[in-house]
Amino acid sequence: MDLRLTDDETRFRDDLRAWLRDAVPALGPGPADVHDWSALRDHEARWQRMLFDAGYAGINWPVEFGGQGRSPTEHLLFLEESARAGAPETNIMFVGLLHAGPTLMAEASPEQKAAHLPRILRGDEVWCQGFSEPGAGSDLASLRTRAVRDGDEYVVNGQKIWTSNAQVADFCELLVRTDPEAPKHKGISWVILPMTTPGITIRPLTTITGSQEFSEVFFDDVRVPVANRVGDENDGWRISMVTFSFERGTAFTSEMLQSFDLLRDLKERSQANGTWDDAGVRRSLGRLAADLDALWALTKRNVSQASRTGVPGVGGSVFKLHYSEMRKRMGALAMEVMGPSAVDLTDLQVDGQIHSVSLTIAAGTSQIQRNIVGERILGLPKER
Repeated sequence: MDLRLTDDETRFRDDLRAWLRDAVPALGPGPADVHDWSALRDHEARWQRMLFDAGYAGINWPVEFGGQGRSPTEHLLFLEESARAGAPETNIMFVGLLHAGPTLMAEASPEQKAAHLPRILRGDEVWCQGFSEPGAGSDLASLRTRAVRDGDEYVVNGQKIWTSNAQVADFCELLVRTDPEAPKHKGISWVILPMTTPGITIRPLTTITGSQEFSEVFFDDVRVPVANRVGDENDGWRISMVTFSFERGTAFTSEMLQSFDLLRDLKERSQANGTWDDAGVRRSLGRLAADLDALWALTKRNVSQASRTGVPGVGGSVFKLHYSEMRKRMGALAMEVMGPSAVDLTDLQVDGQIHSVSLTIAAGTSQIQRNIVGERILGLPKER
């Protein structure tokens, strides 16, 4: 692993930095209402199209799929420089750009790739993820949403939950059970579902902060062409593992960069309100800073591995486990430093503390990640 920048990478960084300096102000501020999902989609889509037109969309996507064919290291530089410049975060489009798109590149048919990948890169298509169900979250393979074959179509019935951005999505990466008699990991298929299909009901869920980024989605005799299936029938669990490798391996990078800003802000607040005089607070801040530095180094290691293999490895689970647990500790320290002012739900530190609770659940719980680390990295016996 060589973490030093080459001459080409340095030129790429400098050119990108100069472009961002002009492009971010030209885009203008985002919507005043951070819960106006249609406006947020429009704002993010404009930014994605600006990236596309400037040659910065899909930095590490292969050229044949409309990307730039650059290295994972240059993708990491893109994320780092974008965060430094205050560019819009990938919130509405994250499913398509960060794991549905890469999964399609790895597993989809040529026709499916041609239909969706260019539109995802241009910002024309927004995706959501239909994986979790009320009775199948951590134990995702227990999902019960059925897809019954009827000629050239599947008829889907069931329910999904915690579906990010479903209310503004065009397509859903959907896991369905196509063989109820098979062992639970063997009877699942991965399909592309247009969200305008008749029979879909979307009900936004309001979180404690007033956001409605998640929805529960119901399917009543929803007909999906068999041609929309990615991979073989009943091979969806394997394909979902490809999706998870991208979700755990690279999708949290931008958020981690934001954590550096949160930690700097927390240090400044501590110095301003006198809690900095507490040696325990200074020690906790120092440990969090060391954790972030170590996680950034691990990210670079995972990127180096992806440069060789094309897919993030199980190191993504190590990152996801430690990062989510670290963010909980950061949130707890923020509440200690802020004291009575921590009742303000609009404060960025309070919002971060509330959000940190979800991180130990999203993209696989910490318990699931420990099993993956124990079994696939350490070689421990599998859980019965």
